[in-house]
Amino acid sequence: MDRKRRYQALFDNINQYNSGEKGITRIAYTNEEQTCTSAFMRMCKAENLDIRMDHCGNVIARRNGKIEGLPPVVMGSHLDTVYQGGKYDGVVGVTAALEVIKRLNEKGIETDHPIEIISFACEESSRFGISTVGSKIMSGLFQKEKYRSLKDKDGITMEKAFSLCALDYNSIDQASRENEELKAFFELHIEQGPVLINNNKRIGIVTGIAAPVRLHIQISGKASHSGTTPMNMRKDAFLGASEIALELEKAAKLEQEFGTVATLGVIDILNGAMNVVPGEVEIKIDIRSTSVASRQRVLDHLYQTIASVQESRQLEIASTEIISEEPVLLSDEITHVLESICEEKGISSQRMISGAGHDAMNMNKLCPVGLIFVPSVDGLSHHPNEYTDLDDIIMGIDILEEAVLRYAFVRQT
Repeated sequence: MDRKRRYQALFDNINQYNSGEKGITRIAYTNEEQTCTSAFMRMCKAENLDIRMDHCGNVIARRNGKIEGLPPVVMGSHLDTVYQGGKYDGVVGVTAALEVIKRLNEKGIETDHPIEIISFACEESSRFGISTVGSKIMSGLFQKEKYRSLKDKDGITMEKAFSLCALDYNSIDQASRENEELKAFFELHIEQGPVLINNNKRIGIVTGIAAPVRLHIQISGKASHSGTTPMNMRKDAFLGASEIALELEKAAKLEQEFGTVATLGVIDILNGAMNVVPGEVEIKIDIRSTSVASRQRVLDHLYQTIASVQESRQLEIASTEIISEEPVLLSDEITHVLESICEEKGISSQRMISGAGHDAMNMNKLCPVGLIFVPSVDGLSHHPNEYTDLDDIIMGIDILEEAVLRYAFVRQT
């Protein structure tokens, strides 16, 4: 079987695990995601890798090196998805890493350093509003008590979700690798945007990753009969949310030169009905940028808007910060290595910033990191029509393989 067909079979095998009828739905710590994870572990075992699952559900598959005691070179990404997401986000990185191992086994290559694949748990924020949980825990960036009681849309807490997967939330600190040396970490990922295709480039080499501030906002007005409550006597919580959303958009547009974006992605009208003025509304907001100052200006405007809306519409508004992360800059050395590999192979590339968060940003605390992008057709992601051409994925795997090999051998002096 040639490499393209072999990789396609691997990719399709992973994506058979899906709870949705439209796109792919494989939410973190659910039956579908856990079944997929078990299947991936079997695939790794078939390549003679040593496999373990840590205390938060990260899968670590290790190919031993020739020299005992050397730090591992690590590849990884995630298998969980958003609701009705695409086939490529995360999955490309995990399956690409396994394809690299298959190639090394096929060629009989032994490396000095061990090589690991990590399939990170709960990279997507879809379930609990917090992303990259597995890599946060591994890198010591997870606030265990703050997030213990976060609930999903069905009222299940994060702690309970762990227990349903036979994971002990109280033991997650044992998944930290802060005191362990890692040589380097590489993640291959789809771009999730239109830049590479628009610029006619095949590979993106990421130099920095934007970080989000996320908020949960509860707006309380007064539910009342839609036919008997005059317009000037209403306390409409939904209209308050709408005003906040529009002002958020205005503030973000003023920061476009910094690549700052803001999204109101969740809105729930509690006990809503067509003939009832909305009394309780909950919204969730995501503001992200590589510029902390720019992001803060949008956040400041949001808080000013909340105060203004609260007064003008006689509403009670309470906001809770779910998470606030810092943007990261990735390894300059690895950036140069990836550029040289692309140049040697005659592959067009460009440096770029990632507006989306990735596990790579947390691994950056543990070791030098390289993040490689392959093009996303129409810039679509987190969507059933998400698509990356197979030839582009294979090209990305070629770059990943070469980068891993350069770091997995001891340099001769």
